[in-house]
Amino acid sequence: MGAVRLRRLNRWQAEGLREDLADLYVESSPAPPGEEFHGREEFLHRLADDVQLPGFDMLIAEAEALAGCAYGVPVARDGSWWEGFDGALPRNLEQLTASGHVFAITETVVHPHGHARGLARRLQERLLADHQASLGVTLVDHTDHPVRAAFTAWGWQEVGQVHRQPPGPTALRVLVLPLGERTAEHPDGLAHNAGTQRPE
Repeated sequence: MGAVRLRRLNRWQAEGLREDLADLYVESSPAPPGEEFHGREEFLHRLADDVQLPGFDMLIAEAEALAGCAYGVPVARDGSWWEGFDGALPRNLEQLTASGHVFAITETVVHPHGHARGLARRLQERLLADHQASLGVTLVDHTDHPVRAAFTAWGWQEVGQVHRQPPGPTALRVLVLPLGERTAEHPDGLAHNAGTQRPE
């Protein structure tokens, strides 16, 4: 892992690397034969949309070649990211969102080679730390059991489902990674700390 270097890309650099990132996505995806092109095009569409979002940020991992990437955006304080959430949004998530310390990781892609072991988690944690996030959030297709299992093993917790409009999956699991201090009152690390409130 010492040979792997992490580097931040802005939206223009990410767009310039889009073909290499799409190749990495295909190499890391367990898509059935014949589905690679479709998956690659979907990834490129998602990337093109995501780089336009306010606050877009990407980290890439490089060894001899591109080994992985993780990217996302800060969650808007107005709570619009949570639209389509099943039921009432838990109050602690509402408070953390309003504080401006929630960051959504929209994609994590890592090459399946052995030298990349632990790299996905390292990329995610560095991205969240760089944004001083109190909470990481991500959405996972409810049929994608391997991805959900991996996130759970890294400490992510499922807190519900959201329903989004096509073309993507309409039912998505909401996973959160609490980064706050764990106390007797808040063993899940989801305490809202008014002292960390960012100025508007």
